[in-house]
Amino acid sequence: MAEQHSGASASEQSEQETQAEPRSGGPAQRPTGPGRSGGASPELTRKALSGVLKTTADLLDLLGQEAFRANAYRGAARSLEALDTDVGALVESGFAGIPKVGRSIAAELAVYARTGTFEPLEDAASQIPPGVLGLFRVRGLGPKKIRALWDAGIDSLETLREGARDGRVAALKGFGPKSAGTILEAVEFALSAQERQFLSTGLDVSEALAAWLDGLEPRVAGDARRGLETVRAARVTVTGTAEDVTARLAGRVEDLTPVDPKPLLSGRVDGVPVEIAYAPAEARGALDLMMGGSAAYREALRAEARAQDFDLGGRGLKRNGTLLPTPTEEDVTRALNLPLRPAEYREPEHDGVWETLPAPGELVTVADLKGMLHTHSVWSDGAATLPEMVEETLRLGHAYLGTGDHSRAAHYANGLSIERLRAYIREIRELQRAGLPILAGAEVDILEDGSLDYPDEELLNLDYVVASVHSLFTLDRERQTERLVRAVSHPLTTILGHPTGRLLLRRPSYTLDLDAVLAACEENGTVVEINANAYRLDLDWRDALRWRDRLTFAINTDAHVLNGLSDTRYGVATARKAGLTPDRVVNTLGQEDFLAFVRRQREERGQA
Repeated sequence: MAEQHSGASASEQSEQETQAEPRSGGPAQRPTGPGRSGGASPELTRKALSGVLKTTADLLDLLGQEAFRANAYRGAARSLEALDTDVGALVESGFAGIPKVGRSIAAELAVYARTGTFEPLEDAASQIPPGVLGLFRVRGLGPKKIRALWDAGIDSLETLREGARDGRVAALKGFGPKSAGTILEAVEFALSAQERQFLSTGLDVSEALAAWLDGLEPRVAGDARRGLETVRAARVTVTGTAEDVTARLAGRVEDLTPVDPKPLLSGRVDGVPVEIAYAPAEARGALDLMMGGSAAYREALRAEARAQDFDLGGRGLKRNGTLLPTPTEEDVTRALNLPLRPAEYREPEHDGVWETLPAPGELVTVADLKGMLHTHSVWSDGAATLPEMVEETLRLGHAYLGTGDHSRAAHYANGLSIERLRAYIREIRELQRAGLPILAGAEVDILEDGSLDYPDEELLNLDYVVASVHSLFTLDRERQTERLVRAVSHPLTTILGHPTGRLLLRRPSYTLDLDAVLAACEENGTVVEINANAYRLDLDWRDALRWRDRLTFAINTDAHVLNGLSDTRYGVATARKAGLTPDRVVNTLGQEDFLAFVRRQREERGQA
């Protein structure tokens, strides 16, 4: 259940997406820090293979050992990134014949492909304290700087924060006051992120708990139920007793213990914190409310209950010590003469507006999405062919695939030269003639000045264009804003991809005036992406909520592997928190209607 995949090189904390982003791999995937090559039998991609090689090289550099071996791993990683060969064929060949992949590295990769464990990475990591490994989570720190910090006695995120504050980091050779300030911001972000989990992880573990608790009316609760982008713990509520829960979870949940005086058991599943709350049937509604809202929402409900001489908590709704039967949430709110607030809308940001938003039955669902726009294939850095991606799209119940392979500036992601772009479009047109429901799109890099990575005459050959930032994240606010405004105003930009560039729990968004960019999207009719990759969920639901009546959105998976196409559920959760209905989401259109939408968009901009 908790399959893990190695990310890319920790030393490459630069401005390019290839190293910074774990690719979509389904709800069970959770990124790991340097030194963890993952669980058994990972879904293999060239990026995963190159990632373990680069990370191993970083750790060898940190240890000050075997520079030749570290360089060999990096050279092998570059060779793998440059290949177009299917990963299955690489594994079948034993990684033979790949430039810079010698017999020893080929054998190590073969073991990794079979077991999910890259032994050289595990060996190097075993020689480094866990706190020091954690420093790789700080953006901008590579092996050399981490070694300098380690030698200075800074061996954890906490001590790094202290050192950045008290001047020790600034005093180190190669750092200085400005660097220390930047590091302090980055380490505080890393520390704030470490107690949270991705929504995909929270749902994955919550649903596993629910399956184990079958028979006790289990329901997913907490942050995951509300569709928050990250969760503190996987929470489930049940009808029953502590003994009922313990009997079903014995041996499945680590350190399962009561949380007195609450009707709650806590523990961990694969390192993820879990909480299981229990109640008799007559108190279940109160329990679900208390486990199903933000802290502010719960406190507001309790205050309202007290004002009416009720006592509301996880053990039920009481008056004068007497339990009132409330088997459902609606029973509780009816007793309090309050409307029942949908789970999606139980955040402070929804206060004062939620009653004006659509009812849950009117909100967009996964089933509403007909087109899978913005996907990647073996033409750039994806793991599947175009026909395979189409087949999986149809198997999941969607109607057509929209491609989105990388443009030439994304050389690190095997981006398409103009010659390869033309060949790519030719293959898509051949597939269309063969009857496959597929559209020719590309994810085109937004360059530093806001121009797009292909000339207009090439862009016109595509059915649609996703324009995205993959570099130069550190431009100042004014330049970054101007860059994006120009890009979304380009007459051939259909969709703005992952608008803020954030990577949840790993990298904050770049600095920009987001409202100015979204206003330009509104003015030009440019669609704004809600990237459904669980590591992104970008645009943030709070911003989508503010702009819901003024923009058209696309819920895009950005899938690089087949099971990444299932990530729609996370993007839909984000859209639902923003109150989006199907008519606000462009890929609820059928294939011909979407093409007509793009034609109108281009005609209105004088690009028919």
